Amino acid sequence: MHTAVLVEGHSDEVALRTLADAYGRDLADAGVAILPLGGITNIRDVAARLHVAGERLAGLYDAPEVRFVRRGLAAAGVTPGEDADLETYGFFCCRRDLEEELLRALGADRVEQVIAAAGETRSLDRLAQMPAQVGWTREELLARFMTSRSGRKDRYARLLVEAMPRGGEPAPLRALLAHLGVTPEP
Repeated sequence: MHTAVLVEGHSDEVALRTLADAYGRDLADAGVAILPLGGITNIRDVAARLHVAGERLAGLYDAPEVRFVRRGLAAAGVTPGEDADLETYGFFCCRRDLEEELLRALGADRVEQVIAAAGETRSLDRLAQMPAQVGWTREELLARFMTSRSGRKDRYARLLVEAMPRGGEPAPLRALLAHLGVTPEP
């Protein structure tokens, strides 16, 4: 059976593909297609169309968006109701968002090393000097940095997952891939 993984945006797709690659697995070979929704509010329509077509569904979502996920999956007939345990149905939650999960998994020091290796320390320093960022934690600044320019979320989703030691990946990414039967090669 083919599986469609519903994610909010392209950076989620990049992170999942990069991790599967690190595990030595090809998602397409496993019958998995990742579908960025272009915003979580689109989940109901996409899930309904795919569910009716007989697709197996799974996904990744951010905790602040859980009400849209619950409502959308229930309305699409994927779950029996809005109070269903989403993990049972293959939907896994990032605490705040993917970037925070990646930051927490690697730690601020390692993330800054990745940024330096990518040649963007100067951009990070400039962002840190802006008045709007005064008083922010390092983690808040790093999260903002990854979203401050078009394409950065995708780039750092790949770079940060590549920098992670296997076994140290964010739990929602590992759990989703395990649900799909995509685990590290022995």
